[in-house]
Amino acid sequence: MTFADGYSTTASVMTFHGLADGAEHLLLGLGDWQGALARAADGGEAPLVRPHSECLTGDVLGSERCDCGPQLREAAERITEAGGFLLYLRQEGRGIGLYAKLDAYALQDSGLDTYEANLALGRGEDERDYTAVAQMLSAVGADRIRLLSNNPDKAAQLEDLGIDVEVQVPTGVHLTEANARYLETKVQHTGHLLALPGVA
Repeated sequence: MTFADGYSTTASVMTFHGLADGAEHLLLGLGDWQGALARAADGGEAPLVRPHSECLTGDVLGSERCDCGPQLREAAERITEAGGFLLYLRQEGRGIGLYAKLDAYALQDSGLDTYEANLALGRGEDERDYTAVAQMLSAVGADRIRLLSNNPDKAAQLEDLGIDVEVQVPTGVHLTEANARYLETKVQHTGHLLALPGVA
């Protein structure tokens, strides 16, 4: 994996058949992921894990509306250093799909926030289900993890699905003028663990 800023790492790419949602998700083993699993099995620190929802606009096209691309880049480096897993999930637009997400962008341009826009399209605020994540983690023996995510719903769902989230580790804050409202809405509406200036 090589990023636009030149950072590069090597991944062991794992694919799966029979996942609950039938989608083609990837699990990337980064750094000494095998050693991290062995240490966890011996009672040591759990592997660092980030379930990252696909964001074509942010991850690939460099959209400034979100912080997805910078979070992906950050996660790759932090997980490589610690040993663990980056799961790349086919859940564009918090599960509503790419075309609906682009329609939601248009609604945001008219004044709605990211959650209101999804609802205005007749979709859920967040339609993601992490059952497949739990299946993939269990398949590689990562039943206890340190979760690299700001989203409390990810932690809650994974716990309900039998994954022991030892600790939730926030990402950095990738705040820009273009994504400020988006990040503020995530903090205020869904309790994301982002330390934004002036936002409680």
